[in-house]
Amino acid sequence: MKKFAHKHLLGLEGMTREEIEFVLDTAVTFKEVLERPIKKVPTLRGLTIVNLFYEPSTRTRISFELAQKRLSADTVNFSSSGSSVKKGETLRDTVRNLEAMKIDMVVVRHASSGVPYFLTRCLESSIINAGDGAHEHPTQGLLDIYTIREKYGKVEGLRVVIVGDVKHSRVARSNIWGLKAMGASVSVCAPSTLLPAEIEKMGVEVFTDLNKALWGADVVNVLRLQLERQERGFLPTLREYSRLFGITRERLTLLNKNYTIMHPGPINRGVEITPEVADSPESVILAQVTNGVAVRMAVLYLLSGQQEEAVA
Repeated sequence: MKKFAHKHLLGLEGMTREEIEFVLDTAVTFKEVLERPIKKVPTLRGLTIVNLFYEPSTRTRISFELAQKRLSADTVNFSSSGSSVKKGETLRDTVRNLEAMKIDMVVVRHASSGVPYFLTRCLESSIINAGDGAHEHPTQGLLDIYTIREKYGKVEGLRVVIVGDVKHSRVARSNIWGLKAMGASVSVCAPSTLLPAEIEKMGVEVFTDLNKALWGADVVNVLRLQLERQERGFLPTLREYSRLFGITRERLTLLNKNYTIMHPGPINRGVEITPEVADSPESVILAQVTNGVAVRMAVLYLLSGQQEEAVA
C-alpha cells in the first residue's frame, strides 16, 4: 500500500492489518524526529488544525497539540467552556463557523458516541476521533499497538488481556478491533456489571475471574476505573473491586515470563493497579505517552493529503 486511503480516522473497526501497519511504520519515522535535538519538521506548514474538545482531557489534548506543533501546523484549541456553546450554539453551527475560518483538520473529543461521524457530514475538513462516548479512541488503540510491537517486534500470536471497565471504555473497543486485526489473541476481564452485552461477538474471550484471565498472558492493559461507577451501582465498593480485579505484584506470577503492563491513564493508584506494578520495569505506561505523540504525528500526516512529500 503506497498511500493511506482515508480522509478521516473515526475508529479502528474495519481497518485492515495492512492499514494499521502502514500507520505504525510511519510513526517509527516520526519517533526518530522526536529524538533529534530539534524536534520539528516543516511537513504540515500552512495547515490549520482545530482541537475541538467537549470533554476534559490532559494527555490526549496535549499529545495532539505537541504532534501538530512538531509538524509545524497552526493549532487552535477549542474548549466548550467559555465558548458560544454556553450561549446555546449547536455543535453543527460551531463547527461550520470554525470551518468558515479556513481550517484543514479537526480533532474532536465528545461525550456522545458518533459525533466524529456526524462532523464528516457537516464539514469538508478531515476529522480525527480523539474519543467519542463509549465508542472508540482510535489513536489510543494505535499507540497501544505500536508500544506492543516496539517491545516484542510483533503483535501476532501475543495474548493480550484488557482488565477493567470494559462496558464504558472506548479504549477497550479500539484496542480490541486493532489487536484482532493484527493477529493478537484478546481477552477481557471485568465484573459482570462492567461488561458490555454480547461482548464475545467482538471475537474476545470473556472472564470475570482475574486469575484465570491472567494465566499465560503476555500483555495486560489495565483500564482506568471511573470512580463514579461505584456511585451508580456498578460496584459494591472500590475496596472489593481492588481486591478482585486490581493488578498486584502477586498476580504477576500468573503471566508469561516476558510480560508487559499497560495503562492509558490517568491511573487510580491502589484501585485498578498498585503503585509498585505501575512503576515497575515491566510497565510501559510512560512509553505509551511518548509513542502517542509519534503515532498522532503519523495520523495527522497521513490524513493531511501530503503523503507525496518527504517527512524530513
